[in-house]
Amino acid sequence: MTRKFVPCIYLYRGRAVRSLHDKSVIDTDPVRLARYYSENNADEMIVFDMSDVAAADGENSCEDVSEGRLSLTVSTADALHEEALDIMKEICAAVEVDVIGAGNVKRMEDIKKILYIGCKKAVLDYEKPSNIEITEEVSLKFGKDKLLVSFSDAAILAEKKELIDQYISSLILMNPHQIRETIQVSELPFYVQIRNISLNKLLEIFAYEQVSGITGNTINDNVKEILNLKDLCMENGIPVEMLTPAYCWSDFKLNSDGMVPVIVQDYKTSEVLMMAYMNEEAYEATLRTGKMTYYSRSRQQLWLKGETSGHYQYVKSLSADCDMDTILAKVSQVGVACHTGARSCFFNEIVHKDYEEAANPLKVFEEVFDVIKDRKIHPKEGYYTNYLFDKGIDKILKKLGEEATEIVIAAKNPNANEVKYEISDFLYHMMVLMAEKDVTWEEITTELANR
Repeated sequence: MTRKFVPCIYLYRGRAVRSLHDKSVIDTDPVRLARYYSENNADEMIVFDMSDVAAADGENSCEDVSEGRLSLTVSTADALHEEALDIMKEICAAVEVDVIGAGNVKRMEDIKKILYIGCKKAVLDYEKPSNIEITEEVSLKFGKDKLLVSFSDAAILAEKKELIDQYISSLILMNPHQIRETIQVSELPFYVQIRNISLNKLLEIFAYEQVSGITGNTINDNVKEILNLKDLCMENGIPVEMLTPAYCWSDFKLNSDGMVPVIVQDYKTSEVLMMAYMNEEAYEATLRTGKMTYYSRSRQQLWLKGETSGHYQYVKSLSADCDMDTILAKVSQVGVACHTGARSCFFNEIVHKDYEEAANPLKVFEEVFDVIKDRKIHPKEGYYTNYLFDKGIDKILKKLGEEATEIVIAAKNPNANEVKYEISDFLYHMMVLMAEKDVTWEEITTELANR
């Protein structure tokens, strides 16, 4: 089992604070902090929603926080929780690593919301009896692989061992002094939350086979050293999360400059973004960091894509062609790929012959949805879409219901074309609703893919 370096974000009143017990603000913008952790080679991320603590503290003020991004004008713990979930959703969309959602879970609905906003897993706090009570229910609903249990005393593991073994996939130990007791009680992998330790102690903890990762301020404070810490672990025979290639540099056929050309595609759309070159050092750096690194022939030096612009390319896959002389990289592109500001470097049309492109369903949906969103931002008089937005949510829902009924009626008729027409009308009105509620196609397709 590889070991992971997992920063934590403790979310309190829209800010990232020092810990669950220390409300010193370390960043007024948690999303910015999450990007920072992601860009510095975090393997995963845990976000603790402390809205229940904020409610208990009576901090239901009307002041603007997070640089004007969030206004706490609410008076209930549930509303505070919803606002914290909105920030967690932004974090999930902004980072390139899996996010684990934790904190302020009282019922199954809270776990559902944590998973639906984009978190890959959710945490049940076994210091709270109510979380223990819903374990079986949420595990059967969402799957044990989606659930972790956090605890401070290994005695709770012994008491609830049968329940945990059946319905939980892994653990978060909040008290590092109980590592040995945890191992004696449970065989499940677990993260250890630690405030501050030495390098020797880190290696000692990672030497335990059941320890799957270290989290807490030890990682937060040393996030820029994650790559060096991984190197140190590997030197000591401890496996860590790294890209492990099937081919080494010597397997490639190099060009006359001793390099290999790299074609770069967006991993979601397969759009060709750019072409660059790698030498051995760039290849090894790409594998080590998980971010595309090239060799600039004009500057005669390594080039980490996005180092100055922030437009990083995160590796999703690397493939070699049949002759082993070209690499195809599928990446998650942050921002744009071209230095001109264009999405792709390939925009200078040389010749063009009229042809009908095969329709990419998701691309069609995105293009129509972009028009609908633009109508909402830049209203144009006389357009039906703006009529719906002006009338508001009740009118949108009424039309959506009518179109759903039209589908049912059309399906009873022998002509299948009628079904096609009515489904198209329904999808249009559904996208108006999506724009009204700020839901994207990416969120929808991701949710469907996860089911």
